Amino acid sequence: MSRNSAFPPSAGDFLLASKRCEITVLQQLLQMGQLVGRVSQLIHVLQRERGTVNIYLCSQGALFGERLAGRTQDVEQAELAVQRQLAQLDAATAPLASASRLFSRIACALHNLTALPALRRQVRQQQVSQPAAMDTFNNIIHSLLALVFEAADACVEPAMTRALIAMFSFMQGKELAGQERAIGAAGFAAMQFSEASHQQLLMLIEGQERCFHTFSEFADEQSLAQWRRIQQQDDREFERLRRIACTQLQLSDRADTSLRWFEITSARIDLMKQIEDRLEEALMASCRHSLAEARRSLEVDYVGYVPQQARESYAVFVATPLGEASPLMGDGINPRLGRSMMELIQQQSQRLQVLSEELATARATLHERKQIERAKGLLIRHRGLTEEEAHRLLLKMAMNQNKRLIEIANAMLAVADILPATGDTP
Repeated sequence: MSRNSAFPPSAGDFLLASKRCEITVLQQLLQMGQLVGRVSQLIHVLQRERGTVNIYLCSQGALFGERLAGRTQDVEQAELAVQRQLAQLDAATAPLASASRLFSRIACALHNLTALPALRRQVRQQQVSQPAAMDTFNNIIHSLLALVFEAADACVEPAMTRALIAMFSFMQGKELAGQERAIGAAGFAAMQFSEASHQQLLMLIEGQERCFHTFSEFADEQSLAQWRRIQQQDDREFERLRRIACTQLQLSDRADTSLRWFEITSARIDLMKQIEDRLEEALMASCRHSLAEARRSLEVDYVGYVPQQARESYAVFVATPLGEASPLMGDGINPRLGRSMMELIQQQSQRLQVLSEELATARATLHERKQIERAKGLLIRHRGLTEEEAHRLLLKMAMNQNKRLIEIANAMLAVADILPATGDTP
């Protein structure tokens, strides 16, 4: 909105600018939703490649060697789709809240993806251990999930924020299911599980439950109903193999149990991907609906409005529905075609207040996750723990004190300056 000393801006000018800014932000969010969808597909194929690599390495190259090239091709295609979507993000995205952190997450994800070619060469030559390969895949996927989280945190539209939280939570739960598939496949291929892998699997199962609980709180009804149908399916073989993986050390079954485990868990994760796709559809539908409503409001509420700087000293006449000419009155709103300025201002203020309250409720979930992750980071740095050990310690402290996990995290952050350094005992 340009300033003109001869025609100082009116309330109507700023209200019109508000609506146009809202439309611009929604257009940017639509781009972000499309990016999230591409990232979702990339994570899915990376999860498949990770599981295939685990079986290949743990079987000393006896299994799944013929699948490696196909998995690589799937990831490269999905990565190209993400890059094309990123090419559409430009300086126009900067007005989004937290755009700096979002771009930083994108940079981190792109950097981590550059590790894949060298890792694949090491895998084919069996010059990398299964844990090291899995760590690389996990880090790449984690950076992509962090990108999705930052997109949710940058969102300023409540309905889309809820959709993004539902999608992020489900993607995170699906990633933990993918890690469970990979660890189980490795153990079945090696015909043994360690106590550490038992603990990992139990943590992954518990983590999935937390993520899917958050998803259930924010998901649309259709996605939630689809998820409940999957949960109700009776997959006794999956539960049997899961119990073996979580409880037994040495296995007596044939080595091809790893193939069966991978097949069953892959089918389960593919069903999750269908819900993930449905969540993406809900996300985009929400954004398109909000954008259409904003445009409709601009067209209907501001019909006949002439910006202050465009007005001359003479009256402006427009056609009315009855065919006669009628001058614009007051603040540039034709009383027959538009609403009164006071009514528009009140309506816009009330709507923004409602949106603000809805957004605050959704943001509370994101804030809790941030605080818990920060507390885990403190334990990792100051106690030398792994991420799993840090999370397990937080859970133990919450249970012992009969408090919520977020309460323990907040208390820990409040006294962060007096935490003991690495090597000190708890």
